[in-house]
Amino acid sequence: MIRRAALAGTALTLALLVGAAPAATAAPIPDPAVPVTTDTDPVRAEQYWLDDYGIRTAWQTTRGAGVRIAIIDTGIARGPVEFSGAVAAGTDVSGAGTPDGRTPVGAVDSNHGSWVGSLAAGRGTGPDTGMIGVAPDAELLSISVGFGSSATVPFTEQIAEAVRWAVDNDADIINMSLTTNVPDWDQSWDDAFLYAYENDVVVIVAAGNRASGTTRVGAPATIPGVLTVGGVDPSGRASIDASTQGITIGVSAPSEQLLGVSADGRLVRWDGTSGAAPIVAGIAALVRSAHPDLDANNVINRLIKTAKPTPAMKATPDLLYGYGLVDAAAAVSTTVPAVTSNPMGSLEEWIRLYRRADSGPAPEQTSAPVVVDPLPAAEAAPLPASPLLPSRDTLLYGTLPLLMLTVTAILVALGVTAAVRRIRSATRTPSR
Repeated sequence: MIRRAALAGTALTLALLVGAAPAATAAPIPDPAVPVTTDTDPVRAEQYWLDDYGIRTAWQTTRGAGVRIAIIDTGIARGPVEFSGAVAAGTDVSGAGTPDGRTPVGAVDSNHGSWVGSLAAGRGTGPDTGMIGVAPDAELLSISVGFGSSATVPFTEQIAEAVRWAVDNDADIINMSLTTNVPDWDQSWDDAFLYAYENDVVVIVAAGNRASGTTRVGAPATIPGVLTVGGVDPSGRASIDASTQGITIGVSAPSEQLLGVSADGRLVRWDGTSGAAPIVAGIAALVRSAHPDLDANNVINRLIKTAKPTPAMKATPDLLYGYGLVDAAAAVSTTVPAVTSNPMGSLEEWIRLYRRADSGPAPEQTSAPVVVDPLPAAEAAPLPASPLLPSRDTLLYGTLPLLMLTVTAILVALGVTAAVRRIRSATRTPSR
């Protein structure tokens, strides 16, 4: 009942994880706080994460070919050239979009899905120009969801359906740059996320932003087994506004001064762990492409085991950084011992403990049942008698013996009396 009560407010606190409203520009203006690369194209030069997080180095091994990333968001737009050939399929689960998931949903956040998709697998505008995603050869699946009044389907149902559709359409990675701002989730998500895990899908979720009211991670970032991504500024320090904290954070990635391609093709600079998550999703795609034999558990394990700890970390994992800053080059190339379980936890075990699920199957019958003969019919109960009348037992064992003793005593007394009289009569002297 406590969990249900907590979920009652979820619909009022749904949020896309944007730290601040971005300013749309035809081309980004160079920022002195952002490291400048040797790229001649100003857009590529703005993408500091490509060098700082080992992504260009990882491209020497793979660019994500053969991997599908499902973007569960407001929809990836059709028009921008950066998405040409990138989106393999899509669907709408909100009831407000189009069947292919390519019509942005929402009056305020409609560009959000395009920004996220461009960070994960944007194609650029040319070989060395325009915004490029972390895994530019990976394919995208566009699943449009709606928030609040922009959807006719309840949000919890949308997410459950979106996850299942992504799995059924061969997603290798699912990216969810959204939060409910509460730690609990609807029970329908149990089966949906288990379905993803059972089908070897990596699920990556944004941690949330303080600027949007998330002081601690909320669902789906609290679901065991997902890789939750925290955010850092360009210097690698935990972002004050564009990140949050929580024990479920696995790794951290850039969440400030990011770029995104809007639905109309314009570039924007924006903040939020909504952007950190697809950067990590793109790196996960590079790992899956370079190591197609790895299952989802070992992909996640590579990402956290090769992450770089920061001097600001107080523990491992840390509430702000998780296991550290994600490192694409190390995740792709470093030898990491294999694991047999998801290092981010087991949803199945959580369900067993907290949903009061059956601990095991019912015991099997080992022998045939024994047939017992029926008991004989019960005797009819005696009719009730008056308590003032003697019963059979009182007559037999009480009244009759007492009567016999009384008669005997009387007879003895009479005999004794007669004998005394005879003796007296015999001994009396005759009168003279």
